[in-house]
Amino acid sequence: MTGPAGRSNEATGDAGVRLRATPPASAPRFPLVARRLPTLTWPLLALVLLCGFNVAFAPGFFAVEFRDGRIYGTLIDILNHGSKLGIVALGMTLVIATGGVDLSVGAVLAVAGAVATTLIERGTPFPIAVASALAAGSAAGAWNGWLVSRLRIQPIVATLVLMVAGRGIAQLITDGLIVTTNDPRLASIAGGSLFGLPFPVTLAGGCFVVLGLMTRRTAWGLYVEAVGDNEVASRYCGVDPRVVKLAVYAVAGTCAALAGLIEASYIKAADANNAGLFVELDAILAVVIGGTALTGGRFSLVGSLLGALFIQTLTKTLYMHDVSADIAPVPKAIVVILVCLLQSPVARARFAAWRGRQPA
Repeated sequence: MTGPAGRSNEATGDAGVRLRATPPASAPRFPLVARRLPTLTWPLLALVLLCGFNVAFAPGFFAVEFRDGRIYGTLIDILNHGSKLGIVALGMTLVIATGGVDLSVGAVLAVAGAVATTLIERGTPFPIAVASALAAGSAAGAWNGWLVSRLRIQPIVATLVLMVAGRGIAQLITDGLIVTTNDPRLASIAGGSLFGLPFPVTLAGGCFVVLGLMTRRTAWGLYVEAVGDNEVASRYCGVDPRVVKLAVYAVAGTCAALAGLIEASYIKAADANNAGLFVELDAILAVVIGGTALTGGRFSLVGSLLGALFIQTLTKTLYMHDVSADIAPVPKAIVVILVCLLQSPVARARFAAWRGRQPA
């Protein structure tokens, strides 16, 4: 039977046949995936275009080879070195989703590397040295969260304090020296492999899975988005924004510390001055390119990983074409701005209006 609005309602006819209302055919089967796809379109398109450019002008870009139980190639190198940025970007995503920002992740990265390398050189058992480095990163992040949530200091100011002081702390730990180490266990973090892929790629994938389960399979992700959307409303709904902010900054610090272990493993040393330099800026760019707004609210961990891969691919592309490291930030900034403009609905609407005014 048909109701007043022309819809098929559930009813029983004369022959006792039950008619059931059918759902609209346009309803998506996976609503969460359907809602996230428009956000991921532009960073994915930018990454594909950049890879297409390399196919045309960098022969062998997609060439890979399997040697000594490990896969080698330019793409694997991008994944390997982009993993460190991806891990930092995952933690930064949660911070930005609450409406904040963490400028201290580069300094925390340096502190964690200094802690791990110094303890290993002093004969500390390796598991304790690694745990101490991760704990130092968590403590630094919790300090930022305490300043932001309890003392109500603006996030950019609160984290700027540790950004400046963190490298001084790392210098104190290393006595102002570059502490080198030949410990094979530390070297295996960046030099090892699992299933043919570099171990940092596995670490980045593990971080993504853990944070994805925490934010999409528990209520914590909803709390993070609620605090970023409207902190006052979330408080009235029973969510304590102070606890949420303290947690996300602690997670960001832990992610930065894990990246610090990877950095120390790469160079087999603790360099308090140069380790993680400007990584906070690349992490923020990766999050923004991935579709997470700096104003907070909804976030995308997948988008942040795509943004990190895009930035690392762009950096690798510039170096492959002999662009100096001193000049590389200029074309890098131009490309990032173009990608952000592609994501902007206002920019796309104005471009469409401009095209509509052009004569045929």
